[in-house]
Formats: sequence, C-alpha cells, structure tokens
Amino acid sequence: MQKNWYIIYTKSKGEKKIAALLTKKKIENFLPLNLKKFNSYRKQKNFQEPLFKSYLFAKLDESEIGKIKAFDGVLNFLYWKGNPAVIKEEEIKAIKEFTNDYQNISIEKMVVNLTNFAQVIDMTKYSFSGNVLSIKNSFAKLSLPSLGFTLVANIETFDQFDSMPSFADKKLIVQS
Repeated sequence: MQKNWYIIYTKSKGEKKIAALLTKKKIENFLPLNLKKFNSYRKQKNFQEPLFKSYLFAKLDESEIGKIKAFDGVLNFLYWKGNPAVIKEEEIKAIKEFTNDYQNISIEKMVVNLTNFAQVIDMTKYSFSGNVLSIKNSFAKLSLPSLGFTLVANIETFDQFDSMPSFADKKLIVQS
C-alpha cells in the first residue's frame, strides 16, 4: 500500500514526545522546528519550537492510522471532507527547506487568489507545483495550498555572517 504524509494532532506541547515515539517505532515523521532568536539582557538566546503548534507530520499507509491514534498524547488526525488530510510530498520538502534556510518564521492564513500564477525559471533543486515562493521587500513567503497557510520569514534578521538561504538563489517570477 502507498504511504502518504498525514497531519497528527497532539496534546499541547506534546509534539516532540510523539515525534520521538514515532522515530523509535521506525515510522517516518517530520516535526518542523522554528529557530527563534531573542535578546535577553546582554546575551542573544536561541531556542527551537514547533512551527505548527500541536501538529506533526507522519508518512503512513491508511492501515497504520488506527495504531497511531492509540498512542498516548495523540488526539486525532487532521481531517478534510471526512478523510485524513493528505499532504503532498513536495510541500513537506518545501517546508523542510524553508525551515532549514530561515528562522523566526511566522504563519499566516493563506488567502487564495486563483488569478495569480507563478512560473519557476530555474528548477535545478526545487519543484514548486502549487507552492509559490516569493521574496519581496525583505520577506520570504512560501505558500502551502494543501495546508492553507503561508510561511513568512524576515530576511533582514540574518546576521552578516550567515549565508543567504538557498531559496534566494532561485530565479522566480510571480505574476498577477
């Protein structure tokens, strides 16, 4: 049976525990972490928190969903039209790249405008079928249509010694 990416809804602040349990059971999972930097007195502190509160992704076939629901800390799966919501592999890869390249990411509810389209000119590393990456006014935005969210990162927050993200190297035209 074919495995798909599903969204697991966990108890509050239980994402890391469930991700560790899935890894221990040899179930492929992904918990996107957001690196936050803030100044505390004279020091700059870093910490990682889950990007999507109470959610993590797992690659399963449908027969495994019942077993995962029985885990302590798992509340349910995210459903769409009566079935567990399936997330595209391309969106998982895009989230992984975006969280690796950027920090202090915020999430916005996506506003769908069907008249906009994007054309990727250089596809050496990424395939954005449905995901639109735009870099404008020092903000990088990644649209995730199957989740209904847009990830937003401020590019100006990078230190001068940090390398620019690989997303910024891609030539992308966004037209409306």
